This record gives sequence, C-alpha cells and structure tokens, in this order.
Amino acid sequence: MAGLRVLVLGGGGREHALAWSFARSSAVDEVIAAPGNPGMRALGRCVPVDATDPKAVTTLAADVEADLVVVGPEAPLVAGVVDALEVDGRLAFGPGAAAAELEGSKAWMKGVLADAGVPTARHGAFTDDRADEALAFLDTLDDLYVVKTDGLAAGKGVVVTESRDDAADAVRSYLSGEAFGDAGRTVVIEEGLSGPELSVLVLCDGDNAVPLPPAQDFKRIGDGDTGPNTGGMGAYSPVPEATTAVVDTVMDSAVHPTLDVLRGRGITYRGVLYAGLMLTPQGPKVLEYNVRFGDPECQAVVPRLASDLAVHCMEAAEGRLVTPVAVREDACVTVVLAAEGYPVSPRTGDAIEGIGNADLLDGVAVFHAGTSMSGDEVTTSGGRVLAVSALGPDLVAARTRAYEAADLIHWPGVRYRRDIAESAAARTVGTPDATP
Repeated sequence: MAGLRVLVLGGGGREHALAWSFARSSAVDEVIAAPGNPGMRALGRCVPVDATDPKAVTTLAADVEADLVVVGPEAPLVAGVVDALEVDGRLAFGPGAAAAELEGSKAWMKGVLADAGVPTARHGAFTDDRADEALAFLDTLDDLYVVKTDGLAAGKGVVVTESRDDAADAVRSYLSGEAFGDAGRTVVIEEGLSGPELSVLVLCDGDNAVPLPPAQDFKRIGDGDTGPNTGGMGAYSPVPEATTAVVDTVMDSAVHPTLDVLRGRGITYRGVLYAGLMLTPQGPKVLEYNVRFGDPECQAVVPRLASDLAVHCMEAAEGRLVTPVAVREDACVTVVLAAEGYPVSPRTGDAIEGIGNADLLDGVAVFHAGTSMSGDEVTTSGGRVLAVSALGPDLVAARTRAYEAADLIHWPGVRYRRDIAESAAARTVGTPDATP
C-alpha cells in the first residue's frame, strides 16, 4: 500500500490532526482537505465543499481522484456521505447513515444499548408533545440531572446540573426548539453518574474492532470543571485508570455487543466508534457513542500512534483490519485555546500571534480548529480556535510542554483551562497537584 491520495473531509482541529498524521505516512503521496483550514494548507491542497452534500462530496472525490476519503465530522456521516461515496465505488472511512444514527439520534442509540444489554444510565426519551412527562421524569431522579438533545448539537446540547429547576428550564428550551431547533425537539433525560470519564476510540472494519489508546477530555469551560459544557477544552492520553483490564471490559460489555446488535439489524459499521464512558463504582457505563474521532481526543491520541493511521483507515474502509496498532510510550496532553465569550457568543476576527513559535517547540503540534486568513494574518473565526498538543515521556512533561507552547500564543481575550491532565499527572508521580 503506497502512493495514496487521501481526501480529509472537514475543517476543524480533529481533521487537522488526521491530515497531519496522514502527511507523515509513507503510504500517502498527497493529502487534500475539504474545506480544510489555514493550518491544513501547509499539509496539502484545501478545496471548498459543502461537506454535508453527498453529491458535492462524491463529485469532489472523483475530481481529485481520491483513493480514500476520511470523513471527520458527524454531520456528513449522518447525511449519508459515506453511502454516496460507496455507491460511486470510492473507499471511505466512516460509517454509513444507518450506523451514524448512533450519534444522529441519542434516543435511537439508547435503544441499541438496551437491546445489546450495554450498561448505561437510567434514562427516558421525550418528544415535544410530551413535555409534562419529561418534567415528571425529572422528579424520579436524585441529585444530578442530565438533559441532552436527541439530534446533533456540535457537542453543546448537554446540560448537567444538580438543580431540578435548571434541568426543567433546559427541557423546556430544548423541546420548544428555542435552544437547538429541531435537534432538541426530542430530549433524552438521564440520571447523573459518578466517576472519572473515559473516551475509547475503536477502529472497526465491519467484523473486527481494535481499540486505540484511551483518552480523557474536559467538557466544561473552567478550571475545576466549572461553567457550561463545551465541545471540549482539552484531553490527555494515557489515562491512569484505563488499564488493559478496563479497556477489555469496555470492549466485551459495550463495543462488541453494540456492533453485534447493529449487524443483527443489517447494519455494517466501518470507521471509528467513539465510546464515551463513566467509570462508575459498578463498572464502566456508556454515556454516549459518537461515530467519528472525538475532538479534542483525536489531537491527544493520534500523536501517540507509532503505527500508520493512514494504513489503519484504509484497511478499515476495505473491511480488513490486519496491521497491528502500535503505540508510543510517550504521553500526550492537548490544551484547547478558546475565544472570549465561548461557548455562548465567541468573539471572532482577532489576529493570532505566536503559532509559529509554539509549533517550533520539540514534540509540539498546533492544530487549527476555528481560524481563518485575513490577508497574511491568521485570525479567530470560531469558539475553539486552536488545540495545542505536546508529547513528553510522561504526563508531567507533556503538560509542562503543552502549557509552555500555549503561553506563546496570543490574541485579545484568549482563554484556556490551566488544569488539563493536572490531577492525572500528579497521580502518576505521587506528588500534589501543581498548576503551571
């Protein structure tokens, strides 16, 4: 396998990390991004496209003669882009629309979990004509309430609160369409679970499932897990709690049963399956499935791979995962730099300084997520602007290097958490937490 032309669909931090990995592959001759971002332009061509339009994507893939299309975001997957590419005779890494309903509808996903016997939170799903029942279900829960949009909400359609009143307000705003439009007109309400969270990304070829190194991300905007949920403010890998035994349990109790149920429904899953988990006192429980690489988990996991991700993706798309996954011993810590006002109303249009200086540090990669070009300047154009990833021999060294790099980057109002991987790094060396 050599000389591949890979088309990466998407333009965020996750897609930049994937393209960055493919550009380093001995199997890849050319990386093309659509639509891409300023950071991805250094790796190959960037071509405009409506990534959720199957016809536009198939036309582009044919025009650039892509050997493999890797679909980054969830919306194109739910829209059936992979199905269209396969009909066109082109290899694509990612599930078809039927399998993508695992993320496209949280209520449908919960039904799959129930059929598969996968441990998960007690929950109920309610449509906009059942608001009273939804509010009554809140009264059956204790202490911690979780309210989720059924449909896609860019990682922001989740409210976790100890206040029954706040949970009820979320239910009303979701079901009315005020908060997330049609994506929220069905809600899933869950009991809150306790324990550390864990993200396990699993490569799937339709028959086989191979886990990548686990990661842990940080959903809330502020240090100490304070403030509203975001799309993710940072991640790290490895995770001290994620022993081989834990990952084996996740595969045996969650991933394999889920894939078996999908096969029983005539659905073949190829691509990456993201299992978002809570390590509860009763064992791992699934919080959610995503049908693509997590963001920012991808930026923390991909740099740790010693084997060739392009080869893995090609084999998964072909239905024959045979090359073993190899992992570096190094740890990786990813810190997300966000715009002022994120996640509610991020400020955009500010010139960014220092990206080049940060990128020059040993073991550091700066992945663009919400950036644009204004003349010769890179400017902010989204809420999560950059993801700074750093490798190190352990979590202590990796996070020190990540924050050293992050501190070199500036724009008005830049904000980022200072506690990414802090407690995990402290646990690995047995010393008190120390914030850089």
